[in-house]
Amino acid sequence: MNALIVDTAGERPIMVPGEHPDPVPGKRELLVGVKATAVNRADLAQKAGKYPPPEGASPLLGLEMSGVVEQTGRGVTRYRPGDRVFGLLPGGGYAARCVIHEEMAMPVPKELTFEQAAAVPEAFLTAWQALTWLGEVVEGERVLIHAGASGVGTAAIQLAKQRLGCTVAVTVGSVEKADLCRKLGADMAVNYRHEDFREAVAGAWSPAGIDLIIDPVGAPYWERNIDLLGLDGRLVYLAFMGGSGVDQVRLSNLLRKRLTVCGSTLRNRSLAYKIALTQDFQAKNMDLLAEGRLQPVIDSVFDWTEAEKAHQRMEQNLSAGKLVLEGF
Repeated sequence: MNALIVDTAGERPIMVPGEHPDPVPGKRELLVGVKATAVNRADLAQKAGKYPPPEGASPLLGLEMSGVVEQTGRGVTRYRPGDRVFGLLPGGGYAARCVIHEEMAMPVPKELTFEQAAAVPEAFLTAWQALTWLGEVVEGERVLIHAGASGVGTAAIQLAKQRLGCTVAVTVGSVEKADLCRKLGADMAVNYRHEDFREAVAGAWSPAGIDLIIDPVGAPYWERNIDLLGLDGRLVYLAFMGGSGVDQVRLSNLLRKRLTVCGSTLRNRSLAYKIALTQDFQAKNMDLLAEGRLQPVIDSVFDWTEAEKAHQRMEQNLSAGKLVLEGF
């Protein structure tokens, strides 16, 4: 089958079109003909040899997909050949076919294209996990989302506003990204290149006025995050794009404010955990997707043979929303 392969022959690894054996569906698995997949920063790390796939997962990149069921494995009851599905993968999405456990697959709403559906799983499930399972946000709370124009950021804004009734602030790196986030529902968008987000948020919402912060940046934001969190505030780390080392941490603030700080990845969670998260998201949010109140934000769609261009766009932080690959 057609698949994207990591070529390490040059000065840096790149994605190239190639061939890979077709996967075989196991017990309760679906063989899906991939119509579209999407790019994630984890793909860049895996391509660079810094993020190996979990044991037993496909060695191919690709953490999400949409497509059509071609074959069902033993014991499958939820789907049959011809059904349109989308879902989260531990790997293998960068190919013409992939396998997925039937309880990880979600039916594609008739209102969504394959490209839109492929842009949902990683971003929206990660955001839902951060907001509700880890952040335990409740209606009316104030949420600060760093990298607001990212795939996860754009998903988190919409979920926080449309499903959870929160007040939302974001940080972004351009006027265009700030405008996008406001259109998605953000109440405040701070351009970190021109103003300090701590001063901006504190000035608008009072010091220590944030209940939950979702942060993929890391070290550069640590002190300001802690300052902005209010009593019983929560800080959820999803990545450390700006570095992971923090000097002279003031632990007293954790006690004084009763703060909770946690970090999470999703790919290496157990299958049972990811099934439960998928089912929870589907039960509580599929109606909003079908109604268009939740909309995957797509920056660009590339033919699968141009995957390296999509990776470069992400590496340069040029994208707002998701980068989608199609045409396998």
